[in-house]
Amino acid sequence: MTVLNILSYPNKALRSKAVSSASVDEKILEEVKLMFKTLYAANGWGLASTQVGLTSRIFVMDISPDQNQPTCFINPEIITKQGSVESEEDCLSFPGVYIKIPRAKQIQLQYQNENGEVEMQTFEGLLACCIQHGVDSLNGVLFIDHLSKLKRDRLMKKFDKLKASHHSAHVHGPDCDHHH
Repeated sequence: MTVLNILSYPNKALRSKAVSSASVDEKILEEVKLMFKTLYAANGWGLASTQVGLTSRIFVMDISPDQNQPTCFINPEIITKQGSVESEEDCLSFPGVYIKIPRAKQIQLQYQNENGEVEMQTFEGLLACCIQHGVDSLNGVLFIDHLSKLKRDRLMKKFDKLKASHHSAHVHGPDCDHHH
């Protein structure tokens, strides 16, 4: 099984909106497997289908230190948001970029699991922030869109310099100092 290519900004496909699947079939399950393999190869916490050029509405996540707690959300929709928190985030499509943005502290998410069953679950803190980031990606919304135009322009200048210097991507792990 191959690893999918993670698209980097400014690839236009990152702005596309993922399409909900009528059912969880073999094609969807194969895409989920490929996405997890890609996520783990990149040492990331979350990966949206739009980041690898797929159109199905899938978000995979594993924020465990040993990356042994895979979670899959098919057709995820955020139903409610409560509270607010400043979230320090990075993105596999923006290697080397870290920003602080406002997120809801708690969300209620409706999604389908890998068996096609509809679930409703409440998430808080880091899990909620990671899921919001993923659902945004599925809707064609990038984390830089949460910044003011001035901050975004400054950040993009730095990002262009980073890309030019071939800076390596951030690796999440036991020594990661993100505070959520």
